[in-house]
Amino acid sequence: MTELPNIVVVMSDQQKATASHLYGNTFCETPSMERLASEGVLFDNAITPHPLCMPARVAFWTSQFPHSNGSRRNETPMPVDAEHAWRIWKKHGYTTGLIGKNHCFNRIEDQALFDVWNPYPGANNRTCGMEWFRSDKDLKRVSDAIKQMPQQTPSFGYGSTGLPLEDHSTGLIAGQATRFIESNSKKPFALWVSFPDPHEPWIAPKSYTDMFPANRIELPPQRHSEFEDGTAPERNVVLHDILNWRNDNIEDVYGVMGAYYAMVRFVDDGLGQILDCLEKNDIRENTIVVFCSDHGDFMGEHGMTCKGGVFYDCLTRVPLIFSWPSRIPCGTRQDSMVNLIDVVPTLLELQGFDKPCRMQGDLLPVVTNSNEKKYTFSEYGCGGQAFSLSDLKKLSKPWGRQALMKSLQWREAEGRRKMIRTKDWKFVHDPMGDKDELYNLKDDPWELHNVCDCSEHTSIRSELSVRLGDWSIETEGDVPAPLPEPEKYLLS
Repeated sequence: MTELPNIVVVMSDQQKATASHLYGNTFCETPSMERLASEGVLFDNAITPHPLCMPARVAFWTSQFPHSNGSRRNETPMPVDAEHAWRIWKKHGYTTGLIGKNHCFNRIEDQALFDVWNPYPGANNRTCGMEWFRSDKDLKRVSDAIKQMPQQTPSFGYGSTGLPLEDHSTGLIAGQATRFIESNSKKPFALWVSFPDPHEPWIAPKSYTDMFPANRIELPPQRHSEFEDGTAPERNVVLHDILNWRNDNIEDVYGVMGAYYAMVRFVDDGLGQILDCLEKNDIRENTIVVFCSDHGDFMGEHGMTCKGGVFYDCLTRVPLIFSWPSRIPCGTRQDSMVNLIDVVPTLLELQGFDKPCRMQGDLLPVVTNSNEKKYTFSEYGCGGQAFSLSDLKKLSKPWGRQALMKSLQWREAEGRRKMIRTKDWKFVHDPMGDKDELYNLKDDPWELHNVCDCSEHTSIRSELSVRLGDWSIETEGDVPAPLPEPEKYLLS
């Protein structure tokens, strides 16, 4: 056993917490997540600092909220002077590796901190330290299948293949991760296993999509007047008008949900491969394993699929499991309000390393059951102008994915909205928006009723508003986030 613990962070992409039976799903079992939870702590209320890929990942590794580190768009990668986990682990002599989706580290200086650099997809990305165990020809077959995948509705497409599991991103990355572990089992290592699934394109091996026929899938509750009765902010209405599936064939709704949950189960099996490999190499007891996702996906909730700049739990609440069998409690659940920015400082403390003063998170007191967190936060936008219903109407119909992509950078930058979440309440405020949001999560867990204007909730709304303001001031950084180029605001 090595003196220093190994680190394995397994991150999926766009996996909402409720995609697993561990978080209440009735039809998608994730036995490997359950296995990991039996060897550690599962967090019921883990929130992403930002429900968008790059800002969430930069915030994760820096333990700073996006408005502190400046990464508030998918075009703002890891800042030049950021003190992130990989600098620290490299300084302490760890063998380091990234296998899978990056969407975080763009600078060569940061990428050089990884002894093994296997980004996926591999186009225009250098690879070092290890070659993929599958050939380019093998991997091209899945990319070709994605290009040929049908677009069943204006908003989404889905499909399946009979190709080998190892040619799909999840099978490839899990297999590569086990090879990294086997090659480095005699020395301390830190490994980021970053699955691109279940992010779109929604395609999976047929052996997995067959697990989720329509008659097995349960649609989430809907309130069909949710975006028509004047209670939802205009931003939410715009996103719904772009992404909603309410006029699509219900068979296609079940089809895309089946593909999504197939990908979730595939990722879960990949996690199982990694745990098996750690045990086979007799290093499980000295390896801290974290499983999480960067953010979620509507996948049926609120009549939508995919994601956008709003704060429903399906986008902001993520799975989080922390395991080190020899050192932290096993088989426990925590309902504290925790955040993905809490993960890295906790890893450093467990390793015996000093936490940089700029890091804002801390999970160790929660992991050891000695403290509880009552509030956590998330955010979106960097002060850009709003994308309104009148702007949307300038785009040709049907809207769907073409409108989503045409307006993407505009919508990612709009406003400065921020969310505060407790166990029972959620409050969202944007000084540049038209309406605030307040949800009673105890009575309305699917967030179908915005009760911000209800007089009986004035007290809780005021309390959460004050706490949100205090947090914003306490954590505000001085790193500007650039707005999109002017052409991104042209709709013609």
